[in-house]
Amino acid sequence: MSKQLTAPDIQALKGREKIVAVTAYDYATGCIADAAEPDLVLVGDSLGMVVMGLPDTLGVTMEDMLHHCRCTARAVRHALLVGDMPFLSYHAGVEQAVLNAGRFLKEGNTRAVKLEGGRAVLPQVRGIVASGIPVVGHIGLTPQHVAGFGGFKAQGKTAEAARILLEDARALADAGCFALTLEAMPREVAARITEAVPVPTIGIGAGPDTDGQVLVFHDLLGLFDRFVPKFVKQYAQLFGPAVEAVRAYAEEVRRGAFPGPEQTTGMDPKELERLTD
Repeated sequence: MSKQLTAPDIQALKGREKIVAVTAYDYATGCIADAAEPDLVLVGDSLGMVVMGLPDTLGVTMEDMLHHCRCTARAVRHALLVGDMPFLSYHAGVEQAVLNAGRFLKEGNTRAVKLEGGRAVLPQVRGIVASGIPVVGHIGLTPQHVAGFGGFKAQGKTAEAARILLEDARALADAGCFALTLEAMPREVAARITEAVPVPTIGIGAGPDTDGQVLVFHDLLGLFDRFVPKFVKQYAQLFGPAVEAVRAYAEEVRRGAFPGPEQTTGMDPKELERLTD
């Protein structure tokens, strides 16, 4: 396996080949994801929903994110590991943003961070980049703004809204983001943004014209059964087989079939005899 990818490696892929990104949240999912050799692994704050069982990402804390980043970092050896800055970890100003971004590298062992928002977070982006930390921007449907959006709704569906997203993308690239996540927007808008900015765009629900794609680990493997977003393609449906496997285990335990002889260690007969003397 080649050396671990860096932010400049990802940035250099624009116009050369499609970027593959996937989320992971712990050692096990990190091992599976990295073995498939994606370019980027994101420890997303989506863990609030698919790991912690929250209704959205707003309840995820810095400590939650750092814990999961540390676990995932032990597994990822090929992809660039990016940590998602959670709600209210960068909103209060540049100093807070830089300190928390630094914690992702020092304590979470990531090599970059991602944060949500357009021109409103430019000072934070500039401050983090100036401190030597690579940043992925995120515009469109930004889940940390779900309360303001009134739900998980696609963005950029009017000409004016699309212009705002295009201006945000240009500003984030100018501020130093090495890549941009484009979430839940019309294909045409994502295509225009991709053409307009010098950094790679990584789409999720933004059509096929971006420089790459990202999906949530549990979504693409069919492990999350609460809902399936329209933009998700399930490459496996593992929830049902996993339930059946646990049911089979439970049934064998209840009837005394597990553990069987092959799962049992016996005692040497002479030692057993000495034990019963």
